[in-house]
Amino acid sequence: MKILIAACASVIVVILAMANLFVGHAQQAVIRPSQAQQESQIQPPKLDAGARLNPLKIALLHWYLADTSTVFPVGNQPYGLCFDGTNIWTANFAGNNVTKIRASDGQLLGTFDVGSQPFGVTFDGANIWASNEIDNTVTKLRASDGKTLGTFRTGMFPAWTAFDGQNLWVPNARDNTVSKMRTTDGQILGTFAVGSSPTAIAFDGVNVWVTNDGSSSVTKLRALDGAVLGTFGVGTNPLGIAFDGANIWVANRNSNTMTELRASDGVVLGTFPVPANGPYGVAFDGTYIWISGDSNLVILRASDGAQVASRRLNSAGVAFDGVYVWTAETNTNRLHKF
Repeated sequence: MKILIAACASVIVVILAMANLFVGHAQQAVIRPSQAQQESQIQPPKLDAGARLNPLKIALLHWYLADTSTVFPVGNQPYGLCFDGTNIWTANFAGNNVTKIRASDGQLLGTFDVGSQPFGVTFDGANIWASNEIDNTVTKLRASDGKTLGTFRTGMFPAWTAFDGQNLWVPNARDNTVSKMRTTDGQILGTFAVGSSPTAIAFDGVNVWVTNDGSSSVTKLRALDGAVLGTFGVGTNPLGIAFDGANIWVANRNSNTMTELRASDGVVLGTFPVPANGPYGVAFDGTYIWISGDSNLVILRASDGAQVASRRLNSAGVAFDGVYVWTAETNTNRLHKF
């Protein structure tokens, strides 16, 4: 009898040991999937680190840096973009007009004639200003209904303009100057020499910064009186420019880089490679720098210049509407909303 009991106990121990072994292997199979399974898993989208700081993004559950976009048709060859607080406006270079679409759903609200070959659009708090390259003018339209309020002379080849809270700053590419224009009546308050082929302007709250495409530099002017405060070397053929609240970001088209300069003194804080094959437009969304280009839309982290995302897309102007980023796909006459 003792021998039988001992034998039975031994069998039970063996069964339990085997059960534990199988459970252990099953747990490992769950915890450590095969290498093939790991490689086939879809990686989660990148979290938008700035979403928690933006109430609109929180409300819309816009937590991720989207790798897909919604597309909307606009006019012929859209280049510059701007946001008026509710709507997106495009400068349609080959259409000699501007398009207004509602940012919330992309609904077309109107297309309005301006001058010849409009390149940029800027919002002044009430009106839209379109720069007409061939006419050497800017057209002022009422943002609420697109009504033309006036057309005003500038220098030669006005490009991407900027508003400083009172006045419009216009880069005159063929004159190597910028013009300061009073937005109430279009009166030129001053014209100031800068570098070669000034193309785009950004305002930092006190000063205006101009990209000099032909001299690979940016010029800083005091907005109050147009005094030149400095000219700073960047990459080759700088084009787009944006202010992130502390620093200036410049797209160097033929260097395939971005230059970050400290706004207070123009010191270069970094130069970052951008695989965009000709970086073009620049926008800041509160956390990231978005750069358009001939081959890719690239996103850099403003805090350190690290690339966080890239998508194949040939595009020009870029604008941020408080939640989404918009870019103009010029050759297909449409906008992408990310």
